[in-house]
Amino acid sequence: MRLRRAARVILIGAPGVGKGTQSERLLARFPQLSAISSGDLLRQNVKSRTPLGIKVERTVKTGGLVSDDIILRLITNELNHRGWLAGGRPNVMTLSSSSAALEEDGPLFANVVGAYEAALDADPLAGATLSRQALEDPAASFLLDGFPRTAAQAKRLDGIVPINWAVSIRTPFHVIMRRIASRWVHEPSGRVYNTSFNAPKVPGFDDITGDPLVQRADDSEEVYRARFQKFQETSEPLLEHYAKKGVLWEVDGLSSDEISPKLHQEFERRFL
Repeated sequence: MRLRRAARVILIGAPGVGKGTQSERLLARFPQLSAISSGDLLRQNVKSRTPLGIKVERTVKTGGLVSDDIILRLITNELNHRGWLAGGRPNVMTLSSSSAALEEDGPLFANVVGAYEAALDADPLAGATLSRQALEDPAASFLLDGFPRTAAQAKRLDGIVPINWAVSIRTPFHVIMRRIASRWVHEPSGRVYNTSFNAPKVPGFDDITGDPLVQRADDSEEVYRARFQKFQETSEPLLEHYAKKGVLWEVDGLSSDEISPKLHQEFERRFL
């Protein structure tokens, strides 16, 4: 199915509501839609030992949070790599391409990282915005995952990526809680199973590797209630932000299979 205009989409919903499932189904149904995940971009930089990856890894290991500036630069760099940006000078993250071959403990690597961090401080986001071509071209369509999570982040993102469809997925708390209690995870890969609707072929074991599955400690009801409360507090201003921009759409359902047809129908109405 060919899109008639660019789709720039985010999904908003409580932990466990099924955003990952809906993202996978949208991407499979609409091939012109690309996935841009802030988490994946972080992991790629850490794995590649880029200056940014080294900087972020230290932050994560000490229990800190990756700053909004870093996430925005990751997204900016990805869009720049795809040729969708206009304005500003080349993103300083291109330094990373040569850093992986350097000795991490050596003085040259330290100089590269130091120069990179100084450039970050001096060049916030490089003044980049989506190009006019990207704004209109259906090929420049993407589903942004993991960012923004707050209204403040959304406002900063607006200057680079004007989201034109923000989807709020809503499922009752008790339904999500029941779903989470049935969730099992393959920790090395992050693959998630659910004994209610996406059970592993062999109970308790990953389909691909055969490794044992586990239940996350933060999937307990007490921990989840706290996460759900935190989501409600941060999501209300975020939803209001996109409602004021006229791009918010809300969908209710008790299961992913109930929500998907509504989501696909609305996507087609807006972009096909």
